[in-house]
Amino acid sequence: MLQRNLPKSAAQAEPPVTVKQLLDPAAKIAIIAVAGLAFVAALHFGRTLLLPVSMAVVIGLMFGPYADRLEKLGMRPAASAVMVVFTFLLLIAAVGGAFAVPLSEWSRKLPVIWERIRETVGEWQGVVETAAAIGDQVSNLGEEEGGVTVKVDEGNPAKQIAFLAPELMAQLVVFLASLYFFVSSRHGIRVLILRLCLTRRLRWRMAHVFKDVEGLVSRYLVSITLINMTLGAVVASAMYLVGVPSPLLWGLLATVLNYAIYIGPAAMALILLGVGFATFTEPGWILAPMVVYLCINLTEAQFVTPHVLGQQLTMNPFLVFLAVLFWLWVWGPAGGFVAVPFLIIMTAILGTVFPAPPQHQRKNPASG
Repeated sequence: MLQRNLPKSAAQAEPPVTVKQLLDPAAKIAIIAVAGLAFVAALHFGRTLLLPVSMAVVIGLMFGPYADRLEKLGMRPAASAVMVVFTFLLLIAAVGGAFAVPLSEWSRKLPVIWERIRETVGEWQGVVETAAAIGDQVSNLGEEEGGVTVKVDEGNPAKQIAFLAPELMAQLVVFLASLYFFVSSRHGIRVLILRLCLTRRLRWRMAHVFKDVEGLVSRYLVSITLINMTLGAVVASAMYLVGVPSPLLWGLLATVLNYAIYIGPAAMALILLGVGFATFTEPGWILAPMVVYLCINLTEAQFVTPHVLGQQLTMNPFLVFLAVLFWLWVWGPAGGFVAVPFLIIMTAILGTVFPAPPQHQRKNPASG
């Protein structure tokens, strides 16, 4: 009765917002932020174990169709997994053998390359010498005034390699074991996860997730491998025409480094800059190997790769860049290799769980 006598605006007025209603969204955001930080910390501190396992999963997805063909021929999953591991080791050994002899020759030229770079930089500008003179003056001033001298121990590279060797060997063993067990038990893993799905619709979606993930990752890695091999052949031919020694070495190196998006081509450009210093004397020719490679890589990245992969595997370049930066920050150079496959896996999962609505839906005339 009292509410009828109140004005309309007062009757429809919303209740005041309480402190609890204000803190609930902030608490949820804080929980999500803490969980995200914990997840990133777990990835970083557990990289010794998580990195080889993740690499094995990505390589296993790439060789999944190869293992399926072997199993269709009557081979058991355990035997097909052994063949996958053996094939992968054979490919790594072939690549390592192709690198061994040319790299041993060019490793002897590293002091010459470094000296040439120093001479050229000294001719172009005297900034380095000026900075060194200022550093000597500051050092002498500190010694005269009784300042504390700081000595930096760079360490022995041989000791560092010996220290890291057990960890690298352990990661290699974990990688090979994970690759074998993932390939041999991939069907069992799929069946186990599908059994955990309680509804028929959820099982249908998870089955599509497995199919899309394996198909997209395998297609991406196989396509990128063919593109990189073609890129390597073009780079080797271009280096031969420019007059760079060991053109096959640089073509093979371009093939391998192109797997790491953004980082690999940048490293290859710097390497070819050093090769230009070691091979030529004129400034224009010194830059020629790097410029030629950058032109080839730009053509591949902007025209060839989008055309070969098609719209199904074309992703937002900004998301790819962020993914590469994140995994490089978490796992180092190896993270650049798994960044795009992980992004493809997440895209396939989200695309299946949250399907996009049709772009052109025609209205049913019968519905009025």
